[in-house]
Amino acid sequence: MSNSQTLHKHFSSYQHGIRHNQTQFLHQLLQVFMVGLTLGMMRTVIPALAESEFGVPKGSFMLLMTFVVAFGFVKGTLNFVAGRLSERMGRKTVLLLGWVSALPIPLMILYAPSWNWIVAATVLLGVNQGFTWSMTQTSKLDITRADQRGLTIGLNEFSGYVGVAIAGIITGYMAQAFGAREGLLIFGMVVITLAIAITLFWVKETLPWAKAEGARLKAGTLFALNPRYPTNIADNPTTWEVFTLMSWRDKRMAAISQAGLVEKFVDALIWVFYPVFLYQHGLNLANIGWIVGVYGFVWGGSQFITGKLSDHIGRHKPIILGMWICGAGVGMMLMGEGVLWWSISAAVTGFGMALLYPNLSAAVADIAHPNWRGSAIGIYRFWRDLGYGIGALALGIVANYSGAITSGFWLVTIAMLISGLIVLIWGEETHPRINPAH
Repeated sequence: MSNSQTLHKHFSSYQHGIRHNQTQFLHQLLQVFMVGLTLGMMRTVIPALAESEFGVPKGSFMLLMTFVVAFGFVKGTLNFVAGRLSERMGRKTVLLLGWVSALPIPLMILYAPSWNWIVAATVLLGVNQGFTWSMTQTSKLDITRADQRGLTIGLNEFSGYVGVAIAGIITGYMAQAFGAREGLLIFGMVVITLAIAITLFWVKETLPWAKAEGARLKAGTLFALNPRYPTNIADNPTTWEVFTLMSWRDKRMAAISQAGLVEKFVDALIWVFYPVFLYQHGLNLANIGWIVGVYGFVWGGSQFITGKLSDHIGRHKPIILGMWICGAGVGMMLMGEGVLWWSISAAVTGFGMALLYPNLSAAVADIAHPNWRGSAIGIYRFWRDLGYGIGALALGIVANYSGAITSGFWLVTIAMLISGLIVLIWGEETHPRINPAH
């Protein structure tokens, strides 16, 4: 019996597919929902009350953006680290480390004497999100089939961003009822301690499923599909090999990585500039929470459909259309007034994001070999979440230079249109059943 056949037999008990792994799949969805709740608790109250509660001087756009800059660079780097660590330590251990790192965040907000403490808390949030969100996504891809990746990523991001939206609304009300700091403390501690308990007692290690897939590929017993893996990389590549492949050596991966980076400009804008913009127009925290929540709900809810859709029509067209629709929604925000108009604009932005977001990740998974998929996802997420930092820096500079917060909205709109054009020119269909190889 050959080595590949021996490995195939060894991993024969690890079956792939959502139905075969239903319980664990649901646990992972619950995990990413709580990851979204943790991120969402920082997205309504903190930026809206930056001046009155945490002492950020009026008009200090660069100082205001520092916490998102810190978050983006830390989360991007930790995504990269998480991918490599998970192939050595396992997915569950990295997930648990991510949750433990979040424990001090609510206490730091409660006792924050200045904006610097908020920036420090956001650094820990970046560690938490880099480890936990990466692992929930990677674990689901480990246990599902290649023809379920669009649906898998769609459900993952649906759960996460519905969590972000719900947290934004709930914390808005809790801040009004208990005070900003106390409301965030109660919400944050409940979510984080519950997540740690569930991880410890119910989440399974999924790395053996990835190894089983690799063994079946090697033995030639996996599916009739023909993924177009890059050929200019070793079977067990170094970190540098995967990094250069994702960043520039494979044009398809480079197109995906740059789109991921640019689309995070939108999220940085919505995180900080939307609450400030709406607060300046006289809206209270609850209404701000609802408008930002519309973006999150439409983004999260639509991914349930757009991820599954891409399993049938492919990833390429939804990504390009999504980049352009999302950018247009950002520009619409400035073309009207009132809660209804701003909510519609937020919904358009959210729908565009739903078209592109799960399909960028699914495209990476389509053409990344299971032997180094965890690293590839980590590096894609590194570039993507670096977009928070780069986008926040650019937004702060443009707003400071122009003296107007609205200039940031136009910057993001133009960047999204150009990035979508790059995907159109450099990218191609990656779905293993309908890609150009067939």
